[in-house]
Amino acid sequence: MMDFNHQAGGIAPAINHLINVALEEENRQQTPRSYLGASRLGVECERALQFEYAHAPKDPGKDFDGQLLRIFAAGHLFEDMAINWLRMAGFELFTTKGNRPNGEQFGFEAAGGRIQGHVDGILVSGPKSVDMTYPALWECKSLNDKSWKDTVKRGVALSKPIYAAQIAIYQAYMEPEVPGIAANPALFTAINKDTSEIHHELVPFDSALAQKMSDKAVRILKATEAHELLPRITREQSHFQCRMCSYADRCWGLAG
Repeated sequence: MMDFNHQAGGIAPAINHLINVALEEENRQQTPRSYLGASRLGVECERALQFEYAHAPKDPGKDFDGQLLRIFAAGHLFEDMAINWLRMAGFELFTTKGNRPNGEQFGFEAAGGRIQGHVDGILVSGPKSVDMTYPALWECKSLNDKSWKDTVKRGVALSKPIYAAQIAIYQAYMEPEVPGIAANPALFTAINKDTSEIHHELVPFDSALAQKMSDKAVRILKATEAHELLPRITREQSHFQCRMCSYADRCWGLAG
């Protein structure tokens, strides 16, 4: 008698293994960034950022796996879709200098190129029915349902402080190249990956936050170049941020 019941597993594990291996190998071939990424400055632990900047090896098993790399790739696709949707809605959105295909991405560098950031886009104009002023920084993130709902409820500053810090320092450092971008609120777009709902939030420039992040970056650069280890965020190895950190074993294995 034939069995028409669905067979769990099947060929999926074998195919997914091959995909994961290919993605992980592609990621290993990427040239490590030679600068401190401004988008990361909102991370609370300065020692973790110092390890990143110094290219310290991650703990065993903490490198990006295939699933996480697919999540990153999907995020880029959501961003591309959001760009198209906003343009269809009547916004003039530049994602490269001169808005040229394959043009140079908008960004900035400071401290001799040791601090760099690349922005998702700059809004130059938009529909009159939308109460915005231009030019305005545009940043886009794709979030799972729970994270998206929390962002909608509490706002990006409280729900996603890393993103808020990124926006503030981008506004500050892009001002010389795009005058007025710090005076006008940024537009933060968050896409719900589960439902395709879209949240938009105007984020006024937070000069104090931008200065705080800039000062943090300088501390990290100076300490790393002086071969000094910055303090941990906590005295407890069981702290939730330590449990999620890719450098926890390395960090707690060091004195101080």
